Amino acid sequence: MEARMDNALLLDRLASHSRPVILDVWAPRCAPCRRMAPIVERLAAEYDGRVDVWKINADEQPEDVRRLKVLGIPTMIIVRGGREIGRKVGAGSEGDLRALFEAALSEQVPARRGLPGADRLLRLAAGGALVVLGLTTGPSLILLAAGGLVLFSAVADRCPVWQAIRPRLASLFGRGDISSSGA
Repeated sequence: MEARMDNALLLDRLASHSRPVILDVWAPRCAPCRRMAPIVERLAAEYDGRVDVWKINADEQPEDVRRLKVLGIPTMIIVRGGREIGRKVGAGSEGDLRALFEAALSEQVPARRGLPGADRLLRLAAGGALVVLGLTTGPSLILLAAGGLVLFSAVADRCPVWQAIRPRLASLFGRGDISSSGA
């Protein structure tokens, strides 16, 4: 389904919809979105009647994108009963997308995967470089702090303390419920 609707109508429809919904946030200019489109269409047909796919064109519906807190496209958001239960940002394989459809049907929240190895290494290298630069230029507290944040982003998915507080932070900032996502 690709129908434009105002923000309030989108949120109302999500809250009252009887089946799980996967919001496919895309744009015509987005090459990964175009690459994924046939896979999403094929899976939508396969799961027809069990999971609905609603396409949101990020270029034509920027208010929906803002309200859903989408920072990059393509983004796939699983919504059940008006609540976001999962999200995938970036291009995915058919297996990744099928896992989203299966997660939409299950009663459990989809498991989060860790960072891909290349992303983790890139973050570690960039964070390390910022820390070294921060130490050699003064020290520069701004560079040291930025380096520390980038380093932490490389290992946050493996940090048990972060995993324990992340759900509390998400609920504090309203990430769990689509209907509370800003005004």
